Amino acid sequence: MSIIINKCSYEDLQTLQQISVETFNDTFKHQNSPENMKSYLEKAFNYNQLEKELNNVCSEFFFIFLNEELAGYLKVNINDSQSEKTGDESLEIERIYIRNKFQRKGLGKYLIDRAMEVAMIQNKKMIWLGVWEKNEKAIDFYKKIGFVQTGAHSFYMGDEEQIDFIMTKTLAT
Repeated sequence: MSIIINKCSYEDLQTLQQISVETFNDTFKHQNSPENMKSYLEKAFNYNQLEKELNNVCSEFFFIFLNEELAGYLKVNINDSQSEKTGDESLEIERIYIRNKFQRKGLGKYLIDRAMEVAMIQNKKMIWLGVWEKNEKAIDFYKKIGFVQTGAHSFYMGDEEQIDFIMTKTLAT
């Protein structure tokens, strides 16, 4: 099993858009209305939005490949790019998106490890993420690797308010 993680560049924008829509849709379409899914996908993953995120110096994207096939990606944020005001000592894992056929192969752990590496290089003391309260599979995974729930915030899927649990992990210093 060959696993490679590469930092995304501007040349990856179209692929990033495609995999964003695919993975988000596959994961959440069964629990949300088609109208709310369409609204969210068009807002969050349109070309201009992703280009802006990719060009932000406080955000980084990483593709993960399994046996040379694109399996998913990671997005991390620091400083003012974080979706919550958690301070300069933290790094946000905004997205860990794994394509369906690559789930349950341990790739999420590789991406968490990459996020922790980035956080340590940036001298961060904590990593955190938001996870939908109904995404039990993800919540269980994060708990298993040392995250704890420390709060919650609202997330809007179209016009529907949903709750994301805030989960954090303190990094060893």
